Amino acid sequence: MHLAAAAAVAIAGAFFGVSAVEWCLLSFAIGLVLMAEIFNTAIESLARAPGSRRHPRFRDALDMASAAVLLAAITAAVIGVIVFGPRIVAGV
Repeated sequence: MHLAAAAAVAIAGAFFGVSAVEWCLLSFAIGLVLMAEIFNTAIESLARAPGSRRHPRFRDALDMASAAVLLAAITAAVIGVIVFGPRIVAGV
């Protein structure tokens, strides 16, 4: 899902001819989301490792890792609105 969104952002960036600074912001947002997702997957893998006992803190760690992905995705969406919003509104 995140890779498809990143591809869509790259296509939109090329279509709208975003500036170098905007490419940096978009690249940062994409990297932030992918990095958060990788950390979330790593924590999920550790929490579900064979032989690991179900400790209540596993649930907390999984919830916090998922929240980090959500926050990164919201941040990326805000950056996307800032970069693409005026272009979309001007084109309508």
